[in-house]
Amino acid sequence: MKLLVGTLALLLVPVAWATTDPSQPVAKSPSGDAASANAPASRAFPAPPSSPKPSRGQINALVKRVSRQYGVEEALVRAVVAAESGYDAHAVSHAGAVGLMQLMPATAADYGVRSVRALFDAETNLRAGTRHLRRLLRKYGNDYGRVIMAYNAGEGVVDRTNSRVTYRETLNYTEAVIKNYRRYGGKAPTQAALNQVYALRRVSSAGQARRLMKKFLDPSLLSLKVKPTLDARFLSPSLHEVGPESRPMFELEAKSAP
Repeated sequence: MKLLVGTLALLLVPVAWATTDPSQPVAKSPSGDAASANAPASRAFPAPPSSPKPSRGQINALVKRVSRQYGVEEALVRAVVAAESGYDAHAVSHAGAVGLMQLMPATAADYGVRSVRALFDAETNLRAGTRHLRRLLRKYGNDYGRVIMAYNAGEGVVDRTNSRVTYRETLNYTEAVIKNYRRYGGKAPTQAALNQVYALRRVSSAGQARRLMKKFLDPSLLSLKVKPTLDARFLSPSLHEVGPESRPMFELEAKSAP
């Protein structure tokens, strides 16, 4: 089998963008950083209380009051609650995030909530989570796309990647929150953030394709030898004729097995 050099070169040129492995699980650390995804399996998570859960209507009433108190758009808080817990005040994630806004205990402690059990209280959880959103909004200049990514993946990841987070979970989460936000009547511009999600998802897919090729491609297929096809005097690119009758300067042949 013969391959043209130019064709092979195009196939082997690496994509310039560096990506994070989207196949790895994403979990927020106590500081909100996704880098602590490999938490020990034996870690004990809090058990939900046996008390009745508040209804969706009760939660929306709390969101309305809390968001107004802290100056955060109600539609954004509702969108985060819907994406994080589906309005389940007793939700506990595989990473140990708790309650309506899925707060890590250490993150909640930054806002004065030092009891993990207290995070199952809807109002306590909403207050801490909304204050966290308010701080992110101030840090990122009301850029909703960056705020939402940071809420899920952690500020450290957003800052290190210059907001080019390629975790599949974070991209899906950001898209879901933005669509919820629009559905709940949010008015802030979010189309640019949504477009970035779509672009980063393509980068993530390209990175996964390279990893699969590296894993499954037989390296022996790349053991090729180069054979000139023209006389030596025509091997100079400046002398090589171009046209329908021209031949490639080189051909690659797979090495025969010893």
